[in-house]
Amino acid sequence: MIAIIDYNAGNISSVQNALKRLGYESIITRDKDEILRADKVILPGVGEASTAMKYLKKYELDTFIKDIKQPFLGICLGMQLMCTSSEEGTTDCLGIFNTKVKVFPPKEKVPHIGWNSLYELKGDLFKNMNAPEDVYFVHSFYAELCEETSAECNYIFPFSAALQKDNFYATQFHPEKSATVGEQILKNFLAL
Repeated sequence: MIAIIDYNAGNISSVQNALKRLGYESIITRDKDEILRADKVILPGVGEASTAMKYLKKYELDTFIKDIKQPFLGICLGMQLMCTSSEEGTTDCLGIFNTKVKVFPPKEKVPHIGWNSLYELKGDLFKNMNAPEDVYFVHSFYAELCEETSAECNYIFPFSAALQKDNFYATQFHPEKSATVGEQILKNFLAL
């Protein structure tokens, strides 16, 4: 069973539908016991960082998430919340990944919406994949490159498109909206 953490952020249904297409059952929950019983945990999200962190704290999930031992995947806002801080609302985040989330400068069209290529692929999510791979992004904030970067993308400048540390994985892009490449990334996560 896959637990999808419910913390009043958007995009939960599309993640659940993607899992169903792959033949996996999931539950949408904020119940800690259900999360601990799950084989895998996903923190999806579309929304605003400071509001999302308030909900995680309200449900006491902010400290709980850091102690999860099973494979854990953050998607989009979920990835940003796993970093140390975000410029969106000047927010202290979970601190799982040692990098900051910053706003894109208004040199180009922001938000970064649409298909873009992944480079420098490494780690479990990208097993048997070769760069460049195209995936779908929708974001105005980005995680800086760091030691935990497992894939890069270039929009205005290079940024972390994916992160990995221990049992924690994260993607800035939406694998559930990234066609066959995204499906393979989800399969790789679900096979952990």
